[in-house]
Amino acid sequence: MAFSRFRPEATPTARIGLGLAAVGRPGYINLGRDRDLPADRAPEALRERSHELLDAAHARGVRYLDAARSYGRAEEFLAGWLASRPEAAADVVVGSKWGYTYTADWRTDAEVHEVKDHGPATFDRQYAETRALLGDRLDLYQIHSVTPESPALSDPAVLDRLAGLAAAGVTVGLSTSGPGQAEAIRAALEVEVDGRPLFATVQSTYNVLETSAGPALAEAHAAGRTVIVKEAMANGRLAGEAAPPAVRRIAEAAGAGPDAVALAAVLRQPWAGIVLSGAATVAQLTGNLAAAGLDLDEAAAAALGELAEPPAAYWGRRSALPWH
Repeated sequence: MAFSRFRPEATPTARIGLGLAAVGRPGYINLGRDRDLPADRAPEALRERSHELLDAAHARGVRYLDAARSYGRAEEFLAGWLASRPEAAADVVVGSKWGYTYTADWRTDAEVHEVKDHGPATFDRQYAETRALLGDRLDLYQIHSVTPESPALSDPAVLDRLAGLAAAGVTVGLSTSGPGQAEAIRAALEVEVDGRPLFATVQSTYNVLETSAGPALAEAHAAGRTVIVKEAMANGRLAGEAAPPAVRRIAEAAGAGPDAVALAAVLRQPWAGIVLSGAATVAQLTGNLAAAGLDLDEAAAAALGELAEPPAAYWGRRSALPWH
């Protein structure tokens, strides 16, 4: 399989993907999590919630599904859904990530929830784990949260393994995080193996509060890479009552939710290929997907453009969010 199977024109909502970070583990940093998830967060309860979301997403035209090794049991939940819904599974594209290991042991009060390592031994272990669950349904495999100092962009052993994966037909990409996203994206665009670009996709945080990666993502798009946007709602800071007044005013005028406005603001970027919904409930997913039919005018876009924060301030606030 390969990410090239993805067809953004397949449905009106195909450019919105479903990320499983919020429902693959009991603890995560999204705001409102205590309200969004059941009191019982046992694996079976979250498996059921994941499958409800996947069913609803597919029925509404979502065709890209995003997981990671560090999202608790997200790959396992996704694999079970793919196996039980063969007709739906036939037309979805699946991405996952390696580089973070989930360490919370299904606890919300763990001192450390995930540990990052971009070395070849971690790749070998996690790729084997991903393959054991997703088999040949893995279309896209990404390095998780590359930063400018990440060794993954220059380690010959890692690059050799990734090139081998690409040669076997799996699309190779990376995700980025932190205030240095633009630098990491530009460094990744320069990585070649045997004279050919290695990374076909770039997944980065971009929203109306954190726009610093925008120019680099435009460069990635111009260079032929597919851009995937994560955290378009800033971990809940752009949804519901938590959204800034300007976002809520625009939403009210448009007859939509603040979440749809936040997603629509990203969808209108000419370089944005896929924008992820991190919904934890079917109602949230429904609200998110309304973004596909929301056309923001220039006045609304200008008002949203004034909300951008300095990257260091944005990421400092994000790092302080509790894991519930």
